[in-house]
Amino acid sequence: MQALLSVAPGGPDTLELTTLPDPSPGRGELLIGIRAAGVNFPDTLIIQDRYQIRPPRPFAPGGEIAGEVLAVGEGVSGFEIGDRVLALTGHGGFATHLTIPSATAVKFPDSMPFEDAACFIFTYGTSYHALKDRADLQPDETLLVLGAAGGVGSAAIELGKAMGARVIAAVSSQDKADFCRSLGADETVLYAHDMDKESQKNFTSEIKDLSAPLGVNVVYDAVGGDYAEPALRAMAWNGRFLVVGFPAGIPKIPLNLPLLKGCQIMGVFWGASVMRDPVGHSENVRDLFRLYSEAKIKPKINARYPLDRASEALTHMTSRSALGKTVVTMPAHAEGE
Repeated sequence: MQALLSVAPGGPDTLELTTLPDPSPGRGELLIGIRAAGVNFPDTLIIQDRYQIRPPRPFAPGGEIAGEVLAVGEGVSGFEIGDRVLALTGHGGFATHLTIPSATAVKFPDSMPFEDAACFIFTYGTSYHALKDRADLQPDETLLVLGAAGGVGSAAIELGKAMGARVIAAVSSQDKADFCRSLGADETVLYAHDMDKESQKNFTSEIKDLSAPLGVNVVYDAVGGDYAEPALRAMAWNGRFLVVGFPAGIPKIPLNLPLLKGCQIMGVFWGASVMRDPVGHSENVRDLFRLYSEAKIKPKINARYPLDRASEALTHMTSRSALGKTVVTMPAHAEGE
């Protein structure tokens, strides 16, 4: 097997493509022949030791995979060789083979390509949990998505529209705005790359104009930094501000704002929610497969990299130029589905 390994803390340039013995599944495990791996922002953090999980080195990044069952370990029921499965692995996905606990594997329909399956659960699971479980987004409410052209942001646009909301997509460039429009966003707003006080005021004013007269009911913030406060200032009474991520830095929020707005600031820790509420997670996954079958959601894959160039995929992820999803394909399937 081949794996792209993190051998020391650092950026994508520290990863090394390595040949290893093929693994065998232990009790309760499946051996997966990986066909595709989704690229997500945590993959860029885990190799720098900046993520909540710090696996012992060497390890391969890649927390979201899709592939075929190659072998079934002792004590496993419900899976057979050849089953198409996706899984959230935390790490290990930038490899041709991986053993996983059978309880983490989810079968997916034959009609879903491996690349779609590898880019499905993390982004849609996060965004659906945020909008449904945390914000209780209602039809005809206004949803503002920060970082709307990225993986979780673009998923939030699609899900927001599927849930009947009016969606405003906030992005940093016109090409990203056009992309968000293609996903169904009702309105778009551009923010400055570097947010000084004047830029923050302008951003708030533009959001208020687009959400007049009441303001934004739900903010989905996957950016953080100096972009959070301007969005919070444009919220409606009883609004819900979703803290999803902060690649632009951890914001410092004046706590008088949620008081004046009568709004809630809500954390979105999807990984923990999956562990704490597996029944609710399973219900959400069923909903997401249904929405996919109804063509209401579909991963927008705009960049594909073979395994030997997966470090470039991580660089692409951190460049702020990525639109939608990025996927890594395995050597035998480097051209995709």
